[in-house]
Amino acid sequence: MRVAIAADHAGYALKEALGARIAAAGHSVLDLGTHSEEPVDYPDYAEAVGRAVAEGRAHRGIVVCGSGAGASIAANKVKGVRCALAHDTYSAHQSVEHDDANVLAVGSRVIGPAVADEVVDAFLGARFSGDDRHVRRVGKVAALEDRFGAGGA
Repeated sequence: MRVAIAADHAGYALKEALGARIAAAGHSVLDLGTHSEEPVDYPDYAEAVGRAVAEGRAHRGIVVCGSGAGASIAANKVKGVRCALAHDTYSAHQSVEHDDANVLAVGSRVIGPAVADEVVDAFLGARFSGDDRHVRRVGKVAALEDRFGAGGA
């Protein structure tokens, strides 16, 4: 699987660790930055991951910022992105299985590297169920996006 990953300065160290772990697990990693702890703006990196996923350059994406919230909000502004903020394994896999999430946001100041590894493993290992009720609900989310644009009016 090709995984796009990016972070702001607060998430840089965790992004580096996650990227190495993802590559070691046999996935292809598309590292979209940042490449230091110098302050940057999280929306730029969330957009980069969102675009990579929406354009088909990556199958899944991961964004890391201090809380995960800002990166999640920004990534969800990209049409076709369904970004879930998850700091536990259940939310990480369930967001894919039921909601067809294609981007994961995590907060480097919320969880440590060991839990982040487990969350990412759960996210990358999950598959959309394809159950009729979930397909219907994801379709309704896509219809909202078509009516109002990614992220609202």
